Amino acid sequence: MSARDLENFMWGEAIRRLDRADRIQRQFFRPAGNRAERQWEPPVDVFETREAVYVTVALPGVSSDALTELEVRGDTLIVAGERRVPAPNARAALHRLEIPHGRFRRRVTLPHSRLAISGHELRDGCLYLTLRKH
Repeated sequence: MSARDLENFMWGEAIRRLDRADRIQRQFFRPAGNRAERQWEPPVDVFETREAVYVTVALPGVSSDALTELEVRGDTLIVAGERRVPAPNARAALHRLEIPHGRFRRRVTLPHSRLAISGHELRDGCLYLTLRKH
């Protein structure tokens, strides 16, 4: 492969990866009706052991008092709240806003219907949940 072909390949690969990153970022925004009702869905990881199901919800910049709903209904986990835009002060000029903000709500179908939240911790920008099996 010539140096020119290699350079073209590398640029093409970089553009494909940037397009993929842009698509992934947009998937977190789910418009729901009018502008006042828009919300986003945080990404989650779900792990299972014999005793429990562990859920990690990515919530950068969300404090525990900003969580408005955290419950299990049947086989569904519901996490909801709001992330405010963390401007350093009122006079700051916004140049880029990529981290989702505003209301969020995530419904996750769980692998079992008999689970109860036995522990939760909000740290390092993530909500860590432990759901014990009955």
